[in-house]
Amino acid sequence: MVHITLLHEMTAYRKINTALCSFGMSGKVFHAPFLSVLDGFQLYAIWERSKKQSSDIYPGVISYNTYQELLEDASIELVVVNTPNYTHYEYAKKALESGKHVIVEKPFTVTVAEGQELIALAKQKQRLLSVYHNRRFDSDYKIVKSVVEKKLLGDLVEVEFHFDRYREALSPKLHKESPVAGSGALYDLGSHLIDQALQLFGKPQSLFADIRVIRPDSKVDDYFELLFYYTDLRVRLKCSYLVREALPAYILHGRKGSFIKAKSDIQESALQSGLLPNKQDWGVEPEEERGLLHTEIDGAIKRQYLPAVPGNYGEFYQGVFDAIRYGKRLPIQPEEALDVITIITKAFESNEQKKVIAI
Repeated sequence: MVHITLLHEMTAYRKINTALCSFGMSGKVFHAPFLSVLDGFQLYAIWERSKKQSSDIYPGVISYNTYQELLEDASIELVVVNTPNYTHYEYAKKALESGKHVIVEKPFTVTVAEGQELIALAKQKQRLLSVYHNRRFDSDYKIVKSVVEKKLLGDLVEVEFHFDRYREALSPKLHKESPVAGSGALYDLGSHLIDQALQLFGKPQSLFADIRVIRPDSKVDDYFELLFYYTDLRVRLKCSYLVREALPAYILHGRKGSFIKAKSDIQESALQSGLLPNKQDWGVEPEEERGLLHTEIDGAIKRQYLPAVPGNYGEFYQGVFDAIRYGKRLPIQPEEALDVITIITKAFESNEQKKVIAI
């Protein structure tokens, strides 16, 4: 019995050999750094079609020329599909059919039917399938979530989330600017805002969407405003690529007060500068970025700044490790990610018909 218990513990703590499907910005910034520092993972292989850059940063990692070679490696347990949006379905399906656990970058898929098929396939193959909605682990979102869950504003009546940037020039990444399925701001940045709204408030009863192209040479949507209708709440989600002076990212008004918060999570900029997420102060945002709470608590009016909880995308991967090794619930269920695709589909339908669409 002692030997059996020891074998179980060794299996539980065995590192998960993980492969990335690309080593562009997504791989370099959002995945490889966490896979390289977390105890439960081994950054084992990367699919690099032409440029072989991973060995400069991660010597010893296998660089495969083709996806088929990667999938045929029996040592790989987990595949991260971090390729252009329109490839998510195809590559995730092939990985599941090869017996791998799979993480798909957001957005999950382009269509609802694709997502439903992948979920069914994962269950059939008894493999785990999750989606990397990393913005759930931002410091700014975490404090907003805390304010909502603690009902510090009373019953909410109006909420507005922004994910804006100033970028008139087109991206050098052709797949982001080409008018193909899954491209544009709503699939890209909208996936984050929609996921956060659904986590905090659930599915709306209906929605209205205004989706536009505002940059001179753009061929994909680069502006959207979504209005979610709930019984006593309205939630607006907004994004524009032509916002030089950003508004607060989170604006919440309730019957007792308001909470205003700038977009301030520092993880992306830290990762882009080459920092590894293994420092004790990782994800701690500057004190001047604290959110403003102005509300009534126990009959007294309070106006104060709230420090955010540190952000950490590594929490997602730790949750995936616990799910694979210990059978715990995945940090992000594929059905939750599929709900995001449903909303995106309904939003395009609303924009085309210029009317409110029931969910």
